[in-house]
Amino acid sequence: MLHLVDGGRQDPWVPAAGPRQLMVSMYYPARLGSGVAAAYMTTEEARLFLREKVPGSGIPPEALSAVRTWARADARPVHGRFPLVLLSPGLGFPRALFSSVAEDLASRGYVVALIDHTYETPGVTFPDGRTLPCAICDQPPAGGLPAVARSRAKDASFVIDQLTSHHSTWACAHLIDRRRIGMAGHSIGGDAAAVTMAADRRVRAGVNMDGTFQVPVPATGLDGRPFLLFGAQSDESPGMDSSWDDAWTSLDGWKRRLTIAGAEHGTFSDLPLLARAAGLPSRPGAIEPVRGLAITRTYLGDFFDLQLKGVPEPLLDGPSPDEPEVAVQLP
Repeated sequence: MLHLVDGGRQDPWVPAAGPRQLMVSMYYPARLGSGVAAAYMTTEEARLFLREKVPGSGIPPEALSAVRTWARADARPVHGRFPLVLLSPGLGFPRALFSSVAEDLASRGYVVALIDHTYETPGVTFPDGRTLPCAICDQPPAGGLPAVARSRAKDASFVIDQLTSHHSTWACAHLIDRRRIGMAGHSIGGDAAAVTMAADRRVRAGVNMDGTFQVPVPATGLDGRPFLLFGAQSDESPGMDSSWDDAWTSLDGWKRRLTIAGAEHGTFSDLPLLARAAGLPSRPGAIEPVRGLAITRTYLGDFFDLQLKGVPEPLLDGPSPDEPEVAVQLP
């Protein structure tokens, strides 16, 4: 984990907190058998998450904080240089909920920076033991959700600065190929991916996972850079979300619009898996949690393989009998 402090920017939601601080989980290709199993989230993060997402469930926070991921803490990196992908969660979604996505990308040969945007998630624990709660989950800030997307774009560019600087404080910064950077986000994080690309040309490819564009894609596009729209069929099919229709028109580079039948807003995260493990019922007709996450990881990985590594990915060129739940809209 990486604790970053932006000394040049005051926290936008709690100014009294001082400089903007972020917690970032770093994933990277590592040597087999090195490191120790990493915790999913801290006990206090789990308590605040359960209170926010499943109030009254009676699930003890220790049941979640005891979960260990496939990722290994302090694992020794393999040799090489790899593309960097930033991940931005949805509002009220802890970064831990995108552990499965981050792990899969790292296994494909990416460095992944999974960002917790402070005061935008139920709880973020810092190295000194403090766990800061959400300040804007119940009431949108001044400027509304567009202000959140723009703030996240500043967070993302700051993270890139810190990871790619010749004086980076991250011990494994040498793994990053600065010429190949992408970003994907869920919900408001997906909007933030487009906002970041509009402001920061270092980000070469982006993905919006089931997020409304609170900030429209510029009418002039994104300078021909590729962008993937990836959402739930019920919400993001053509004509269902006008912001997606507008974005589709404005995007001026490689683009695809994918929708998953039976997907829900949380399908693109670990949330349905956790709900099933806790014995909570799924919505009738909802896609099976493991299947939904498998589709998410497959298409996200193929997109970045194509755009950041130049690997041909026919799966993105139309419907596939292997992925019958996914509808593909081409330019």
